[in-house]
Amino acid sequence: MYRRNFLVLLAICCVSASVSFAQMDAPKDPAKAPLSPPEVATVTVGKATLTIKYASPSMRGRKIMGGLVPYGKVWRTGANAATTLITTADLKIGKLNVKAGTYTLYTLPTEQGWTLIVNKQTGQWGTVYDEKQDLGRVAMTAVKTPVHGLDNFLIDLQHKGGNKVELHLRWENTDVFVPIVVARTARKSCCSI
Repeated sequence: MYRRNFLVLLAICCVSASVSFAQMDAPKDPAKAPLSPPEVATVTVGKATLTIKYASPSMRGRKIMGGLVPYGKVWRTGANAATTLITTADLKIGKLNVKAGTYTLYTLPTEQGWTLIVNKQTGQWGTVYDEKQDLGRVAMTAVKTPVHGLDNFLIDLQHKGGNKVELHLRWENTDVFVPIVVARTARKSCCSI
């Protein structure tokens, strides 16, 4: 009787241990990884911090400019939830004055050029766009990149010295950018997501 109970208990322990080890050693399933993983671009200028939270879609064999990124229509500037700009200081993006706070970024790409849209509505899904909530729009400079086929969409904030930054949006063979000037003093408190 003791021997039988011991063997049953031993078998249960062995099965439990092998299941636990299999789960620990199992590779992560790439099919369950997000197709457009969350990314963050950030830069610190003096005491000010600019942060952009977005989801980074990949080409996956699709036509990007004029296809997935439609010409003549507002684009969510990434994937999934709306792309968010958080700034602890007042900014001048191109010619647009932006107070410290949290905003949503959209773009309007055309074959002739791009426009950055800074929107006051926050927390929404990326395809939910309310033009009445626009803080303003700014022309962006678009150039073709020497590297063809940048697979993943990338947002980059480049510190250009002093209180100057450039916001870059890069994908496929396109780089669009706009200058940002950061106010010399950051606000003590700011919103975050």
